[in-house]
Amino acid sequence: MTDEPLTRAGLRRVTAVLCLTEITSWGVLYYAFPVLLSDLVAETGWPQGTVVAAFSMSQVVAGLVGVAVGRWIDRHGPRAVMSAGSVLGVVAAFALAWAPTLAWFVAAWFLAGIACAATLYAPAFAALTHWAGTRRVQALTVLTLVAGLASTVFAPLTAFLLGGLGWRGAYQVLAVVLVVTVPLHWWGLRQPWPRHAASEHGHADRGGPPVWRSGAFVMLTVAICLSAAAIYAGLVNLVPMLIERGLSTESAALVLGIGGVGQVCGRLGYRRLELATGVRSRTTLVLAAVTLTTLLLAVVPGPYALLASVSFLAGTARGVATLIQATAVTDRWGVRQYGALNGLLSAPLMFAVALSPWLGTVLAEALGGYPEAFGVLAALALVSTLAAPFTIPRGRSVSAP
Repeated sequence: MTDEPLTRAGLRRVTAVLCLTEITSWGVLYYAFPVLLSDLVAETGWPQGTVVAAFSMSQVVAGLVGVAVGRWIDRHGPRAVMSAGSVLGVVAAFALAWAPTLAWFVAAWFLAGIACAATLYAPAFAALTHWAGTRRVQALTVLTLVAGLASTVFAPLTAFLLGGLGWRGAYQVLAVVLVVTVPLHWWGLRQPWPRHAASEHGHADRGGPPVWRSGAFVMLTVAICLSAAAIYAGLVNLVPMLIERGLSTESAALVLGIGGVGQVCGRLGYRRLELATGVRSRTTLVLAAVTLTTLLLAVVPGPYALLASVSFLAGTARGVATLIQATAVTDRWGVRQYGALNGLLSAPLMFAVALSPWLGTVLAEALGGYPEAFGVLAALALVSTLAAPFTIPRGRSVSAP
């Protein structure tokens, strides 16, 4: 451990490593699934609701494990846990490819959930928040900017692999691609861990009630979770909805990928948004954008160019919302105990993310179509927008960026 912050060169190296591993991990462990879903169900005959529930269960597991991962990172740093998560992710991807039964498939997603907890945004955010110090917003912006390309890269790539190899072959190739994250985490995250991150663990609330019991933290959790439910239910169910509207799998995957371009553009503009707004107004504005774009996806049936444009706008809102989540704890309570507090925020968030694909599917079946389901998701996002103004701690001045 060290009391010295990372040099600019050291921070650039860490950020570059996490950019590469996040785009790959998100691409393989998350974005490949919605592209492969329809063919997977058609080939295996497994019930689509059960298949989506298995994927959702992995995110529940990620939420449960994520609390412990955040505490570990506060004490010891990200190197060991993210390297182990990468290894487990490779095993899980191969297990998905080779699953002979539905029970095997479900078990593989259980392993994938543990891998997600140790490799996706929450541990990467904790790593950069502690290592970057006052430069954390810039580092987080770069990270989410690059990782936002995961759907842009991996949705079309997965569709291409699906056409030539089938869903099992696609997962095998993607598992091989994921192997690269193991050495990147092990050798790329070996910088000394800041002493303050370990020494402050467990003491952020000394002299007062725990942050996680405050009204602001509860309302923040409600706002973030409902917004995430709308975002990720729409994300996972977008391809099936577009196929229902008459698009081919390849065309639908391209629309999904265009949303990834929107994510990148949204994150490029985040720094200006941060400078121009306070925490309360920024949070409310971004969640309102999620509400509007989700509603547009529900009511716009075509043509293709218009669908692509709406997907781009939805991706823009999604991209900025990720940075709102990444900075939610530090904007309100500082960097003390970030890993633990962000883990507590991420646990219900991952539950929302987990349930959202299943929720979208169930709503579509119950209401007679995906557009109706997206209308309900927009209503959830609206509730999150109404909760946003109440996420600021009492007596804390956070109006300035």
